[in-house]
Amino acid sequence: MATRSARTTWSGSVSEGSGEVTLASSGVGTFPVSFPKRAAEDADATTSPEELIAGALASCYAMQFSGLLGQAGGTPTSLDVTVEVDFGPDPEGGFRIPGIRMRVRGAVPEVDDATFRRVAEEAKATCPVSKALRVPIALDAALA
Repeated sequence: MATRSARTTWSGSVSEGSGEVTLASSGVGTFPVSFPKRAAEDADATTSPEELIAGALASCYAMQFSGLLGQAGGTPTSLDVTVEVDFGPDPEGGFRIPGIRMRVRGAVPEVDDATFRRVAEEAKATCPVSKALRVPIALDAALA
């Protein structure tokens, strides 16, 4: 079983402080994080937990979908997966992730649209990152 890790260091208050998240297992980088930039429309070269979730879900989903398409008799020529993770106030106090939208477009010559959509939904339900998330995930799937 593989284990992956990330590490965040933080200094200061939530509203004025800042930190860095390091993708420790891969060593591919260290990225700045800031609560004010997390809540702003313009990320200004700063990542956020929501962006990291989006990246995790998009890559996990693409792998799962590719594998399930193979089981259905197709090999994707291309898959383009975009994930948007919302962040905003929680009516009960604090903040929350109220929703996630996923969009996938693909070129899979061996499958028809109905099979593509069925397998897309199956991948959404069985991707390990999807399983880990407890919010509804809206999916828009179509052949390119």
